[in-house]
Amino acid sequence: MKDFSKELNFKTSRSSGAGGQNVNKVETAVAVTWHVDNSEFFNERQKDLIKEKLKNRINLEGFLFLSVSESRTQLQNKKIAVEKILDLVDKALVVPKFRAKTKPTRSSVEKRIQQKKQISDKKENRRFRF
Repeated sequence: MKDFSKELNFKTSRSSGAGGQNVNKVETAVAVTWHVDNSEFFNERQKDLIKEKLKNRINLEGFLFLSVSESRTQLQNKKIAVEKILDLVDKALVVPKFRAKTKPTRSSVEKRIQQKKQISDKKENRRFRF
């Protein structure tokens, strides 16, 4: 995992929700932005992969945006935000392994047909004949 936290921009704001006086006077919520195209840590192929996988989180200017207000302290929220954005980008860079198509084996096909025949015979024996 590449640590590109030096390229992140932080903005603080007042957190919403319960918290009493603390929430009204302390800016604990942290919003993180990162410009994907201006990054020096990733090559163009990786940037394209990030933009494709995280397209719902990237705005029209090319900024990846993440907001965190889980903790009561700004420092803790900043840590959480950095971890989350690093994790998001790390997961976006994972390329799924190619799955080679395979056919069922002859024995498995024969076994399936044999089971179908048994069930068919069982149901046939349930019929009442005059």
